[in-house]
Amino acid sequence: MEKVFHTVGPTQLYPEVKGFIADALRDNIPSLSHRSQEFMDIYRETDGQLRKLLGIPEGFRIFFLSSGTECMERIIQNLVEKKSFHFVDGSFSKRFYTIAKQLGKDAGKAEVEFGKGFDFENVNIPGDAEIICLTQNETSTGVALNMEDIYQLKGKYPDMLIALDIVTGVPYIKIDFDKIDCAFFSVQKGFGLPGGLGVIIANEKCIDKAKELMKKGIIIGSYHNFVTLAENVDKFQTAITPNVMNIYLLGRVCQKLNEKGMRRIRQETEEKAKLLYDFLDSSDELKPFVKEVKDRSQTTIVIDVPEGNSKEYRDKLASQGIIAGSGYKEYKDKQIRIGNFPMHTRENIEKIISILKEQ
Repeated sequence: MEKVFHTVGPTQLYPEVKGFIADALRDNIPSLSHRSQEFMDIYRETDGQLRKLLGIPEGFRIFFLSSGTECMERIIQNLVEKKSFHFVDGSFSKRFYTIAKQLGKDAGKAEVEFGKGFDFENVNIPGDAEIICLTQNETSTGVALNMEDIYQLKGKYPDMLIALDIVTGVPYIKIDFDKIDCAFFSVQKGFGLPGGLGVIIANEKCIDKAKELMKKGIIIGSYHNFVTLAENVDKFQTAITPNVMNIYLLGRVCQKLNEKGMRRIRQETEEKAKLLYDFLDSSDELKPFVKEVKDRSQTTIVIDVPEGNSKEYRDKLASQGIIAGSGYKEYKDKQIRIGNFPMHTRENIEKIISILKEQ
């Protein structure tokens, strides 16, 4: 029986990825030097396809790193001299905060109970914070932040940088990059690729801040500091030997997504999410973890199950070819998590609902 991974990442490969990998092996892509013209052409193509897909302005640079977690670390190292502020509503937003603390920064936070959103109007951010860090779509809890709330933060605190974790939000979420300063994601979720590639999208203010810290003698990292990354990306190169294969694959997947069109992708994502949430809202046993409709993610659906029964539900799904995720950490036995990304079909969402109804 063929398995379909409806996990929240790593997840199901985008349908054409196997063919793209075959193309890459045929063309010796993994053997290319990252200083070669062939690699620079790949970088340029992927950069262009990603810009088109996400609407990234020319004033932003695209950096390739190793993971989403590395992106968090690099952002704190390069953009914070002393003080950061974090919105914490789950395990990954907490990781962003914890990394800042581990790097010796004075990290403040607004924290809510898992499964809840924020009352942004009642959050007071210290005036000396240099950066505001948010997780747009919290993978551990299925809470999604409204982009308008994030934009209002930029209007209220124009001198602070806005850093956005969009790991499980893209490519679905629409971002006005003029109202943030940097964002990052990894490719093993909404882009349906193998793990091992993180992406930072940063504007000139971020590069200037890194240069300012460097001049002050503050350590901002070595080969993967923003200054070195920017110098290399301007030549469509990287500071170190990168994950050439995944950079190539990301460009190919972005091309396919662009051909499909973001309007259609967003519409399909919302339709599939509605099917799941409508079922959960009417179910006696299974309930959405996120109770407020306005806070619910469209890409990461977290389901409360009778305590201790997560494995039973996941095993039932697996017996019919659907691989779902468990709850995260302390919620492992209490929840299942369903990924709803562009490669996931309406037919499989309907199959999941049918199986869960029978359980």
